[in-house]
Amino acid sequence: MITIETQRLTMRQITESDWDFFCALYRNEQLMALIADAQTERQIRAAFDCRLPEWRKEQPQWLCLVMIERDTGQRVGLTGFVSEWQPHRMAEVGYIIAPQFQRKGYGRESLSALIDFAFSQCGFHKLKAVVTSGNNASRALLMNTGFQQEGCLRKNYYLQGKWHDDWVFGLLAEEYSRR
Repeated sequence: MITIETQRLTMRQITESDWDFFCALYRNEQLMALIADAQTERQIRAAFDCRLPEWRKEQPQWLCLVMIERDTGQRVGLTGFVSEWQPHRMAEVGYIIAPQFQRKGYGRESLSALIDFAFSQCGFHKLKAVVTSGNNASRALLMNTGFQQEGCLRKNYYLQGKWHDDWVFGLLAEEYSRR
């Protein structure tokens, strides 16, 4: 099982015991407003189940890590990436933090550790992220951890009954090594 430690967090692979937390995050309308439309419990369960198998970078699957406060043992959020190892050694990062833990620096702390793991331990060439326009907190987090905005896909994502632009970000291993 993959575990990553930071100053304030332990990030470990998701397990069956995390189902209630996962479901609560995905049912939170505030959190999902710029991520996805409301989903049924069955749809959320399917997303959860595909994150449970043992992760291998060569497989196109999510490495889903639960962020846990080291001092309290409370679950903070989820972070991870879906591997696109073949043919270009890339991965797309994602994260979601429970409202009561936002604006405490956990996003930056966890994403920085995830970036280090992806480049230093896994050997990825590039990390990317796609953010729905208007999600300024996520945009700022990516920029603060070294990602560059590479473009805007106009009216690319249908969410909450209307079309939204997607902001596309990237971070190369060679850029990370210079930081």
